[in-house]
Amino acid sequence: MSLSLDMRTSAQRLLALVTVLGVTTAMAVVLAQSPTPAARPALPPAPPRTTGPVDLTAPQHFAAGARSARNASYSIDARLDTATRTITGREVITWRNIARRETSLLRLHLYWNAWRSSQTTWMRERALTAASRELFGRPEADWAAIDISAIRLVGAGASPPVDLLASMRFTRPDDDNAHDFSLAEVPLPLAVRPNDTINLEVEWTARVPRTFARTGTIGDYYFIAHWFPKVAVLDELDWKGRQFHSGTEFFADYGVYDVRLRVPTGWLVGATGTERGRTDHEDGTTTHRYIEEDVHDFAWTTSPAFVERRARFEEPGLPFAEMRLLLQPEHLGQAERHFAATRAALRSYGRWFGAYPYGHITIVDPAWQSSTGSMEYPTLISAGTRWLAPARVAEPEQVVVHETGHQLWYGLVATNEFDHAWMDEGLNMFAEARALDVEWGQGRHSERYFGGFVPWVFDDIVLRRQTDGNGLHLYRRHATSDRPDAPSWRYSPSTGRHITYNKTALWLQTLENHLGWNVLQPALADYFERFQFRHPSPSDFFAAVNAASGRDLTWFFDQVYRSAVAFDYGVESVVSEPATLTGFVDRGGKRVFVEAAREAPFLTRAIVRRYGEGTFPVDVRITFGDGTHTTRTWDGKDRWVEIRVQHARRALSVIVDPDEVLALDINRTNNSRSLQPQTAAAASAWSWRWLVWAQDLLLTYGFFI
Repeated sequence: MSLSLDMRTSAQRLLALVTVLGVTTAMAVVLAQSPTPAARPALPPAPPRTTGPVDLTAPQHFAAGARSARNASYSIDARLDTATRTITGREVITWRNIARRETSLLRLHLYWNAWRSSQTTWMRERALTAASRELFGRPEADWAAIDISAIRLVGAGASPPVDLLASMRFTRPDDDNAHDFSLAEVPLPLAVRPNDTINLEVEWTARVPRTFARTGTIGDYYFIAHWFPKVAVLDELDWKGRQFHSGTEFFADYGVYDVRLRVPTGWLVGATGTERGRTDHEDGTTTHRYIEEDVHDFAWTTSPAFVERRARFEEPGLPFAEMRLLLQPEHLGQAERHFAATRAALRSYGRWFGAYPYGHITIVDPAWQSSTGSMEYPTLISAGTRWLAPARVAEPEQVVVHETGHQLWYGLVATNEFDHAWMDEGLNMFAEARALDVEWGQGRHSERYFGGFVPWVFDDIVLRRQTDGNGLHLYRRHATSDRPDAPSWRYSPSTGRHITYNKTALWLQTLENHLGWNVLQPALADYFERFQFRHPSPSDFFAAVNAASGRDLTWFFDQVYRSAVAFDYGVESVVSEPATLTGFVDRGGKRVFVEAAREAPFLTRAIVRRYGEGTFPVDVRITFGDGTHTTRTWDGKDRWVEIRVQHARRALSVIVDPDEVLALDINRTNNSRSLQPQTAAAASAWSWRWLVWAQDLLLTYGFFI
């Protein structure tokens, strides 16, 4: 059946009207389903006072099943005043000196002071990045601060507390910025010797900001991270506490967390650990008690809009885990996608590296425009999705897999992310790309339009794990911007993440290609097993991989970690011509002069060149007109090499690293040369693409007019 032009035009206009009305109606339904927040009671500023320090050194906290040293434990009472957007808190830090040296002071992280003014170290560094514009020019209410009102050294029994507040001072060991207050030192009246334990009681008030660094509030949604005064790490040399830098995250010792959070009644709470109790108060507030053992941080979230869903992770050979999902109402249809991604990560990482041991994990779907997604904390992650999320695009799957993976490399192998962020972020990015490829296969490229609201999937643009998953396009522009062995906080704020994330993922991918997954996987599993609940160094990682793989890879680690070299191999020239010879040749031990002797039909001569400073063994493959090919291996050390091959047919192409073993190669466009013209095929392919594009454009134009 066919329609006249007028009828088609009318139908097109009617369809457009119906589409607009449908989208409008759907949005109205979603908004109508969102619960209206209850009236918020005015809360007094002070939290409930503990009668004395909670003894986190008591035997019940050090049972035979303790996985970590548990030398930095916290008992915290905190109260959120949603009317003034403030948190008032009191904590008892039970700290044991596990270093082989005594100390006469403690260092405390006060992370939220990084957003106290526009002159802090964090803000100065963020100003050097493209993402800085929205952070400056905020109203007064959108900034943050954390102010300590009391510090006391408290003992057991009736020992009187020792007031330390007057002696507290701020320290700036990294840049001597007098406007930075993110790190404090507290002198102690007596030195704490190895294996001695002290209790420090701290009271503070914090202003909850409009989100900085994925912590803050928007409306009635709060995501609270790195929010309490936190003791730094002491090792054999010195305190490892750094100021808060924009390009690095966190580092802390393990302990037991017993945290009581007082929020408006009816608001759901998600936090590190599991809820062990709930107490309602007459003023319209509820205290939620959360406890977790053998973790090195505590984060939480609360909102009246959350919708809770639960599921279980069960996989033969791995411990089960209860999955709790706190979802935004408009994303209810994506609950199973969040659970499936969490299962995929726990399954893949559990089989490859080691089991997730906590038995529970909370997945938080952040509020729209809250900027709190894509972050990891012990037993709790923040994800991130959109109302329109096509099934062919791994959103929210990618972020859930990535943040769940951090439970291993950040949560269980607690590396120093101030100095060696790649040991978490880079390893995790490599593992994430592999897990997504194994579980979902190749993805498709997508873009979002109309302010990021409407997605469009490009089915003909296939995403590859080796390049897209590891971010080669991001790394190649900044391959030499920083040496990875420099402290991560010294990386360029604008490009350092590409060294931390992408370069590490790419050199791990190169190791997998070079050694084989059957060699690299046991090496990573051995590293994870040996160093979980500890603080390994880069040398620990390299030694573990060398030992488990049975190979000395120092030559490789020297280049990818201890230098800033770039890798780039390419084919400079190829000549394939009849192999005629005129001149003296050796035959039977005699020197004979010949003219135009044809020893073989064709002689192919290829010049392969090392354009970068990095060296790596590469294969060179020459393909001939009869479909056969020959492969030569080059150690890649010289600047160039000539490869000569005689064959019955002319060569069609030469390619260096044909199997793409060297994932770090920053320019694969020069890796091959063809002696067979490709212009016709290219012209045909592109002409069809442009024809289809023009047709789509005309149809779209006709639809709307």
